[in-house]
Amino acid sequence: MTTVTNNTATNSTSSTSSSSSSSNGLSSAADMSDRFLKLLVTQLQNQDPLNPADNSQITSQMAQINTVTGIDKLNTTMTGMSTNMTQLQMLQGTSLVGHQVLLPGNQLTLNSSGNAIGAYNLSAAAGTVKIDILDAAGNKLDTVTQSGQSAGQQSFQWTPPSGTNTTGLTFKVTATGGGKTITSTPLMVDLVDAVSNTNGTLNLELRNAGTTAYSKVQTIS
Repeated sequence: MTTVTNNTATNSTSSTSSSSSSSNGLSSAADMSDRFLKLLVTQLQNQDPLNPADNSQITSQMAQINTVTGIDKLNTTMTGMSTNMTQLQMLQGTSLVGHQVLLPGNQLTLNSSGNAIGAYNLSAAAGTVKIDILDAAGNKLDTVTQSGQSAGQQSFQWTPPSGTNTTGLTFKVTATGGGKTITSTPLMVDLVDAVSNTNGTLNLELRNAGTTAYSKVQTIS
């Protein structure tokens, strides 16, 4: 009588799995489980009655294959959840179309009144804030001065003189307080024209800034 040891069963499982994967493309946990059970039955049918297989080893092997099967099912479930989350993100994102958003950037946007609008964030209170308005070439057109600005988010607007080319306007913020320079972060106002999804990341298609990750948006109005 031929004796099939536990090692033989394990090695056969590995060999069969490798062969099947390369020739038939069978690599799922269900296929592995089926092959394992067939080999286990063969082992038990051909074992030496005087030297039977160790039950603890068989139990261990069954536990391992169950773990692999469980992981495979978990991966399938997680993939499904990821797909659902992506669809939910897109659904929520469509509600942003037509809304204004505030995000890091120094581009100026014209509102319905023709005024250039922008914003900035201060790390601390500033006694004086100077905002240089720059044309597309970086030349200074004007300076907006604000006083007594508290820490946090602040906004401003600038009225372009008649005949000013408003294409590509940007701004630069300089803030001071107590004789020291206060750190400032420029923020730009933009309009959401559409939404998209790239590898699970929700992106906004903005009128001026183009494709921007939703995570960069600080305010929606």
